[in-house]
Amino acid sequence: MWFLVIDFTWKVFSQTGNIETYLLLKEMETTSKDPMYLDLNDQFAEIDNPLS
Repeated sequence: MWFLVIDFTWKVFSQTGNIETYLLLKEMETTSKDPMYLDLNDQFAEIDNPLS
């Protein structure tokens, strides 16, 4: 799910050229590799798909 947000942010940047969007993208890419955030991503995935 997190990768969808990163993909969306990249698409917004590529269409607008907005530097702030690019900086947000880079921050999200860096944050997404942080172990603390990886655990949160797993928890959100469970919430999104509680039957799995």
